[in-house]
Amino acid sequence: MYLRKGPGPRIVTLPDGTQMTRADLPPDGTTRWVARRKEAVVRGVQAGLLTREEAIERYELSDEEFDSWEQAMNSHGTNGLKTTLLQHFRQS
Repeated sequence: MYLRKGPGPRIVTLPDGTQMTRADLPPDGTTRWVARRKEAVVRGVQAGLLTREEAIERYELSDEEFDSWEQAMNSHGTNGLKTTLLQHFRQS
């Protein structure tokens, strides 16, 4: 069986020692975003699994939306990506 190799690495090691592959990313065209899926996209971009531009195009995101996910995750971790806690984190 022949597997087509796409651009970029197929597997990366994250800072916590875990490995992430393209299979760990949400499917193309995802429209329902939960914190776990947002985190996977942001971690994938930060680790170099996919480029920022590729993520924005693949998931039909705006620059501002991706920036807000990245900033929330860097400031508050995965909990910062939960929409129910967004107002709480913005006030503190």
